[in-house]
Amino acid sequence: MTGVRKGLAKVEVALRWDPSPAGTPANDLDVVAAVYGAADRHGTPVQLVHFGSRSPDGTITLNRDSHTGQGFGFDEVMTLELHRMSPDKVRVVIGVVIQNTGAAAGGTGGAKTFADVAGTGFRIREGHTDLAQGDFAGLPHATAATVAEFTRDASGAWSFDVRLEGFEADPEEFTRAMGGVR
Repeated sequence: MTGVRKGLAKVEVALRWDPSPAGTPANDLDVVAAVYGAADRHGTPVQLVHFGSRSPDGTITLNRDSHTGQGFGFDEVMTLELHRMSPDKVRVVIGVVIQNTGAAAGGTGGAKTFADVAGTGFRIREGHTDLAQGDFAGLPHATAATVAEFTRDASGAWSFDVRLEGFEADPEEFTRAMGGVR
């Protein structure tokens, strides 16, 4: 992983994972972006972008959505056009959530965790420059995780920092908690 970088414009967040073994429920991971306004930087997001949606202003788009992890390379790709966001949007938190598509590997009947999903990884890049890469191996008991945080300073420039933190929450709980102060 890498550190902070300033002056970002258009960023791509990509997510990969391996398909589940034959005869087991599909692995379905989703990338989520929560956008926060200047009035409440850590509370309720003013926009929440995930599978099947895009931001109302078109600045965040999910370009690729996989429900199984099948394919080559990265299975989900989200584009953030930070330079086009209105000035009142000052923070974007990127997260990943495991959709509960059935019993966890091993037949426990519980929600899947990152330990149940092989080959996980993420990449954040601007143009052809990788800003960060990583995986979720260090979060084996988590069902969701934050990955990155983009913040706008007083001059309007966007900066980025890796924020890898696991959560044991369902997708709805996670979207409420992912932007909180830590």
